[in-house]
Amino acid sequence: MKPRILVVGSSNTDMIIRLERIPRPGETVLGGEFLTAAGGKGANQAVAAARAGATVTFVARVGRDDLGDRALAGFRRDAIGVHYVLRDPFAPSGVALIFVGRAGANSIAVAAGANGRLTAADVERAEPAFRRASVLLLQLEIPLAAVQAAVELAARNGVRVILNPAPARRLPQKLLRRIDILTPNETEAEKLTGIRVLDDASAGRAAADLRRQGIETVILTQGARGACLATGDTTTILRGFKVKAIDTVAAGDVFNGALAVALAEGRALPEAVRFAHAAAAISVTRPGAQSSAPARSEIERFLRRSR
Repeated sequence: MKPRILVVGSSNTDMIIRLERIPRPGETVLGGEFLTAAGGKGANQAVAAARAGATVTFVARVGRDDLGDRALAGFRRDAIGVHYVLRDPFAPSGVALIFVGRAGANSIAVAAGANGRLTAADVERAEPAFRRASVLLLQLEIPLAAVQAAVELAARNGVRVILNPAPARRLPQKLLRRIDILTPNETEAEKLTGIRVLDDASAGRAAADLRRQGIETVILTQGARGACLATGDTTTILRGFKVKAIDTVAAGDVFNGALAVALAEGRALPEAVRFAHAAAAISVTRPGAQSSAPARSEIERFLRRSR
């Protein structure tokens, strides 16, 4: 039986320009290639988890517009449960404007639209989905009140909580103490701890600081360098996979979606991180956000070849 994952979060349409390099402030760079793709951190993670082998339910808001129609159609193609995806009568669907440089680095601006109107009451109406889920996956592109409501419902129903604290912001200690696994990248870890993450040693210090704030497990992702896993009294560096990256837009989202699946299947943390690393490594070799998320068979094949 497939594990059940619940994702509460954002849904956007990504409008992407691929360029030789990302423009500096006040600069115009010509010669870009434009495309649109389904995105939003919550939706990306839901798609990644579904393709990695889970039964996924998504809680979100989209507009009553063409972009919302397309988002829902995409979720259904990936067999994601959309009973709790609400159509907002006033706000448009969310949009992200993304610059992608030749080396794969990106710069993103987001107009939240309907995402910014997801309420605690919307989340609470989805309690039946919490009762069935084994893992709840959250991000921070929706109002904090909705995130807090989801965490409370997860605690009430015995659901393991993974929070990807992106985009980075300061979080209440009461909320952090309810998180089972926190998955910041270097920038997000610095925002939460004040420690600049430049290498394995500083990653270990930042992860340990987050542990002291009451979080059970911290997985601090460092892109191509891998991840720092801090749990109990142990801090371990888990290396990722070397691939030629062309687009890193949704790598973190794919990592989190695959991680949730591996943990819901009962894998130990190091094995789950390796599974997530493989999914993320595949994703950066492809353009787009949701379009880059690999199927379960692709992840398993990648892992077999990487032994």
